[in-house]
Amino acid sequence: MENKKSITHVILTGGVGSRLWPLSRKSQPKQYLDIFDGKSLFEMTVDRNRNIADKVMVVGNIDNCHLSRNVLEKSNTAYVDIIESTPRNTAAAIAFAAFASEPDDILIVTPSDHIIDEMEMYEDAINEAVDKALNGYIVTFGIVPTKPEIGYGYIERKGDDVISFREKPNQVTAAAFIAKGNFLWNSGMFCFKASVLLEELKSFHPEVYEKSKIAWDNNKAGNLDLDLSMDIPSISIDYAVMERSKKIKVVGSQFAWSDLGSFESVYDYLLTIGHKVDENGNMVIGTNNYTAFIGVKDTIFVYTPTANLILKKEFSQDVKSVYSALERTNSDLLN
Repeated sequence: MENKKSITHVILTGGVGSRLWPLSRKSQPKQYLDIFDGKSLFEMTVDRNRNIADKVMVVGNIDNCHLSRNVLEKSNTAYVDIIESTPRNTAAAIAFAAFASEPDDILIVTPSDHIIDEMEMYEDAINEAVDKALNGYIVTFGIVPTKPEIGYGYIERKGDDVISFREKPNQVTAAAFIAKGNFLWNSGMFCFKASVLLEELKSFHPEVYEKSKIAWDNNKAGNLDLDLSMDIPSISIDYAVMERSKKIKVVGSQFAWSDLGSFESVYDYLLTIGHKVDENGNMVIGTNNYTAFIGVKDTIFVYTPTANLILKKEFSQDVKSVYSALERTNSDLLN
C-alpha cells in the first residue's frame, strides 16, 4: 500500500458504556473489562490494526488514560496520548487527533469497544477506505445488516455515495430499511486525511474547529485544559461534518461487527464464544456461583460485588434509565 508510513490508528476511548452497568463503571468502562475472550475490547482494538497502521493515537479522558496506558505498555506499543479533561463528544475528539497529525497523514478512527471478526473482509474495507482517503474523501464504514437492528444508526447509500444518515429507527422503520436493501449499519468508524477533515470541520462548524484548536494549541503533554475544553460545543462528528460535507464516501462491508452497546448484544456475542446458557436461554455474567433460574426465560443475571442486575434480554436498552436514575442521586455505584 502506498504512503504506508503515514497511517495512524486513532482510538476513541472516552465512553462509559452506561447501558452495560453494573459491569461498566466510570472507573472501569466496558472497553477495559476482560470478559471477552480474556482480553479487553480496547486491547483487541489495538491488536486489530497493528499490521495496517504504523502509529497509534489514543483519545481518552482523565479518568481512563491510565487504563489505556496499562494495555499499551504491556505490549510495548508506542502511542500518542491525547487526554480530554471532560468529554466533548466525537467532533472535538476527532479534531484533536487531526490537529496532532501531519496534514497528509491518513487517520483511521475507530471506537475502542467494538467486536469485529472476519479480518480479511475488514482489511479489504480498510484498504479501500485508505485509497479513497488518499483521493481527498472522508470515508465512513457501513456494515451490511444481518437483521433490522434498532440499536444502530443507518447509512442510506447509492454505490459508495451517501444519500442520508438516519438515527436509530423503531422496529417498523428498521424492517423497511432492510427491505430496501441499500441501507447499512453506521459503524462509527472513519478514514480521512487529517487536513481534509479539518477543512470540512472549519467550513461546516467553525466554532468546534476554532475552540478545539485553541484547546489543542494549549495542551500540556497531550493533556487538555478543562476551561478551554468546556468552551467547545459538545456535538458528534456525524452532525458536525458527515451529514453536511460533499466529500463523504461509504465503504460497505460484511465483516462481523457489533458495538456491544447493550446486554442483548453482549449475550449474543458470548453465545458465539461458548458462554453457557440454561435450557431456557438464561445467562449469568460476572460470577461462577451456581445460579438457578426458575420460571423465567431469556433472562440475564449480571453479578458484581456491589450491585446486581437482572433483566429480560429484550429490555436491554432500558438499563440506561437505571444508570440515569443513579446518576441523579450521585450514586457511588457508578464509580
